[in-house]
Amino acid sequence: MVSASYEAYVAAVYSISSMIRVLGTILAGLLGLAFGSFLNVCLSRWPEGESIVHPHSHCRSCGRALAWWENVPIVSWLVLRGHCRTCDASISWRYPLVELAVGVLWAVTAWRFLNLIFLPDAPTLKIALADALGKVILYWLLVALAVLDSEHLWLPNFITLPGIALGLILTTILAPLDDSWWLQRLSWKSALLEDLLAIVAAAGLILLIRWIYWLIRRREGVGLGDAKLMAMLAAWLGLEGALLSFVIGVVLGAVVAIVLLVSPSVRRDQERWAQTKLPLGTFLCVGGIVSALWGEPIIHAYLRWAGF
Repeated sequence: MVSASYEAYVAAVYSISSMIRVLGTILAGLLGLAFGSFLNVCLSRWPEGESIVHPHSHCRSCGRALAWWENVPIVSWLVLRGHCRTCDASISWRYPLVELAVGVLWAVTAWRFLNLIFLPDAPTLKIALADALGKVILYWLLVALAVLDSEHLWLPNFITLPGIALGLILTTILAPLDDSWWLQRLSWKSALLEDLLAIVAAAGLILLIRWIYWLIRRREGVGLGDAKLMAMLAAWLGLEGALLSFVIGVVLGAVVAIVLLVSPSVRRDQERWAQTKLPLGTFLCVGGIVSALWGEPIIHAYLRWAGF
């Protein structure tokens, strides 16, 4: 009887925890869609120097204020078939993609967090929650920077610099306490020192590349915004995570460059190709997202392969 009761209790607890994980993940995904929709407003207005509060959401072509149902993430774009219902102007694919990206990333973060806290050796709730909240902020920032750089070759200081500060504060507080971080530190002072060195080293890598390119081509090849972005990645992910982001970003950039190079239009206009600027920041942001999601297993797998 005791054994049967215990098994029933365990089954009930497992069922409840599974339900919490599913519902929590769905809620986080819906919040991500909403914040992704808000991010789209920011991405449309920041480059124009417009307020993100006023006026209300409107068509960028005809100026008509949008009805509430035209602001439902992803669904509205599908219902409208990617066009304004008044002037038939095209609505960019960027809108549903940004909403979907933020929604998926937040849902994955919530799923991992809820799985983690139900483990027998789970970290304290405050540490796990702070880590999860930090990740959702990082993903929102990286999606924003990726789009701004791809569309405008712009990595604004009002995102990268606060991003560096916020990442530094969070990792300095959590690193000595949380086993999930790559570098285990004994005190917040050692954590702060190592984080600052990581930020300087990551930014220095981009500045070194920028300097070498200038010596060879006598023109700017990598912007200072990319150096600040690398510093932000180091603040959040540590030097290992930032370097992994850099490697992934460079590989992605090389693949895109090769694809463009072999396209017929580029082959017909080699001079224009030579002047084309690729958004390195976008590739670094993609690398940062991959690093934040799977950085530790990737690095550990590489170290095992390399014999370390």
